[in-house]
Amino acid sequence: MTTRFDYFIVLAAMRTGSNLLEFNLNALDGVACHGEAFNPHFIGRLKSESLLDVTLEERDDDPMKLVQAIRSAPGELNGFRFFQGHDPRVLEPALSDPRCAKIILTRNPLDSYVSLKIARETKQWQLKNIKRRREAQVDFEAQEFESYLDQQQDFQLLLLNALQTTGQTAFYIAYDDLTNLDVLNGLAAWLGVSSRLTSIDDTIKPQNPEPALSKVTNPEEVEQALARIDSFNLHRTPNFEPRRGPAIGTYIAAPDTPLMYLPIRGGLEAPVTQWLADLDATEPDKLITNQNRKQTRRWLQAHPGHRKFTVLQHPLARAHSAFCSYILSTEPGAYLKIRNMLRNRFKIPIPGQLRPDNYSRDQHYEAFSAFLTFLRQNLAGQTPVRVDGVWCSQSQVLAGMTSFAFPDLILREDEIAAALPDLARRMRHDRPPTPGLTAPDVPFALAEIYNDTLEALAVDAYQRDYLQFGFGGWKPLTGAA
Repeated sequence: MTTRFDYFIVLAAMRTGSNLLEFNLNALDGVACHGEAFNPHFIGRLKSESLLDVTLEERDDDPMKLVQAIRSAPGELNGFRFFQGHDPRVLEPALSDPRCAKIILTRNPLDSYVSLKIARETKQWQLKNIKRRREAQVDFEAQEFESYLDQQQDFQLLLLNALQTTGQTAFYIAYDDLTNLDVLNGLAAWLGVSSRLTSIDDTIKPQNPEPALSKVTNPEEVEQALARIDSFNLHRTPNFEPRRGPAIGTYIAAPDTPLMYLPIRGGLEAPVTQWLADLDATEPDKLITNQNRKQTRRWLQAHPGHRKFTVLQHPLARAHSAFCSYILSTEPGAYLKIRNMLRNRFKIPIPGQLRPDNYSRDQHYEAFSAFLTFLRQNLAGQTPVRVDGVWCSQSQVLAGMTSFAFPDLILREDEIAAALPDLARRMRHDRPPTPGLTAPDVPFALAEIYNDTLEALAVDAYQRDYLQFGFGGWKPLTGAA
């Protein structure tokens, strides 16, 4: 019989019942689970030196050699258990391979945390003879538990995202399901193997079957800590923006100084680019840009000691710059189709043709307020308009950058007058230039219309940026228009 899969991976954590699951999988004819095959301290079983004729050293040199050995091992279906902390080189290939069955084993995190602490205290990690059971009460440490919980949630989110983005599904099984014969046989059916269990393997005994609160010395602290934990992630800042790529072609390097600017589109690109040109006494069109991945890697390799930097702009100022330059304007480069849609469908009160006599400061305030409301909807994925790079969240741009290159320095607009010359001095420039100010927005500067209401609208639209970067209320730069 041909199975649906070539091999399987049990994705679990310590003290979630993975030993019991493995025993029951091995009780299926033709199925073999080869333990913790990629545990960094042993191979398969404690103190083992080899598995399927692959030695520990061979596995560490090439983990895929052992994966292939497991795939081709005798029997109907073979697999292994995988925990956080096991060889990460195995995880991505397994998650992306639709011929690898993913079995995700979970347990109440408080139970697994307490069980883990007891096992570390008693040095008993598996119980086969109930007479040899070792009991202990342990101290609950709130900060330690919250860190443990974050790790488990991060791992589960990683698995979920990998499955979603590759169009796969996994078989989820909980600790409490491990004694349910129907669920285990459902797992066998999902795996596509022919064998079924007639009983639950009882070799492994539950070590700590009592309620969690009875196994700790300080149950009151457990209850207080659990009350603080945001179990439903109610305080998460939602993010429905499309993921952004690293935009490598926009990176700008100086021709002589080993400096590279990773731009975030908005009002700051022109003055920072000009500063980089002035630094090497050249023109902006002589800077190095529009490179592909291979060319950019070559530049990085050829310039040891290089520095990469980017500059953040206050979200409200950046939104205002985008509005004036791309929506309000009808000059070349403006987004005329989006402009018409925002006028006609979203009723943003801007004139068809902008003239000094048909657009007042009060109208500008009303139009920009409406644009900020649109941005909140747009960034939340609620409009048919694309989330453009000139107004997307800066946190999303940075996340895209880091998939290729991490900026060494993340500056803010109000810091660059001092920070960029300081950076240049570290690159052996005795008298570096001072970057200029951003060009004033037209027809009205943000300072002419700013109030707390606009700030509140910007906070609603750019929650992640305000949270991630700690932006406060907008203030005009000294000397700015």
